[in-house]
Amino acid sequence: MTALDAGALLLRVIAGLTMAAHGYQKFYSGGRIPGTARWFDSIGMRPGRLHAVAAAGTEVGAGIMLALGLLTPLAGAGFVGLMLVAAWTVHRANGFYSVNSGWEYNLVLAAIGVALSTTGPGEWSLDGVLGLTDPLSGLPGFLFSAVGGSAAGAALLWACYRPVPAEAR
Repeated sequence: MTALDAGALLLRVIAGLTMAAHGYQKFYSGGRIPGTARWFDSIGMRPGRLHAVAAAGTEVGAGIMLALGLLTPLAGAGFVGLMLVAAWTVHRANGFYSVNSGWEYNLVLAAIGVALSTTGPGEWSLDGVLGLTDPLSGLPGFLFSAVGGSAAGAALLWACYRPVPAEAR
């Protein structure tokens, strides 16, 4: 195992399990899906229940896939799409810094998804075991994760984001 493989493994596991845990808590902590659905409705992502289940499922799925290094560009696209929607709907108005609930953390997670999709997940990954690292990394991995994830997130916002104007609240 090379230093790049070790670094990719560490980054994949930490970022992937962090994303999966974020989705898990939507399913099983606090207000669970009903509470998350109410929150999605309140920020303008309607119907809230559909978006709560889709977000939680994508966070768990993309997180586990990234941690395992399985179809890494698909997981990376999930990270990008999720973080684009979160940054736009929740964090955009708060500026860059996460201490102010800004979009800094969203950018970091999206960049991790794109970076690992571009470099490949390393040999200690399911993509490596299945011989998928070379065909899925490089330019194809970058395009699928960065462009595909951005397009998916933008399409979701275009189709479903309907915030309540401040004067109507």
